Amino acid sequence: MRERPLSKPVKDKKNHNWPAFLCNSFGMALILLVILLCLPLTVPRLLGYEIYGIVSGSMEPAIPVGSAVYAKQVYPREIAVGEVIVFYGGHDSATIITHRTVGNDQEDQELLTKGDANADNDMLPIAYHNVIGRVELSIPLIGYLLPFVSGTAGKIYLAGILGAGVLFQVLGGRLKERSDAEK
Repeated sequence: MRERPLSKPVKDKKNHNWPAFLCNSFGMALILLVILLCLPLTVPRLLGYEIYGIVSGSMEPAIPVGSAVYAKQVYPREIAVGEVIVFYGGHDSATIITHRTVGNDQEDQELLTKGDANADNDMLPIAYHNVIGRVELSIPLIGYLLPFVSGTAGKIYLAGILGAGVLFQVLGGRLKERSDAEK
């Protein structure tokens, strides 16, 4: 038969340094926020995807306004009817459009496209050389981050948030060191 101790051992209560803990936690949260904001916008680019924000409702409901689409470069001959593509269109070649392919004329090297929410096909066919790529993925709401993160002001804000996170981490470490030294 085992003997039971008459009293429980006294646990060494740690004196929690709440200011240090809060500074470290807040600093880590800020750093993680910056990482989480940048991951969906940077990692795909490293894998060869171009990212575009959807600003009009022509592809709803399949791709809602505010979505980010991830397009991979493909040979236009390989684009099948029904696939969503990103291309230069409009009156100026700087306009980027995301629409579904409704025809691929390989002889004339043109694609016919249509927005899902539009009643008719697009007026002008898309020349192969205007095709940017095929949409491989779309993520709702991420497109709202694109202007913020990719612009100069957004980069400055993100750098400031990251810097604040690091400063809170350093402050938390100093507060902990001071508390440990006082014991």
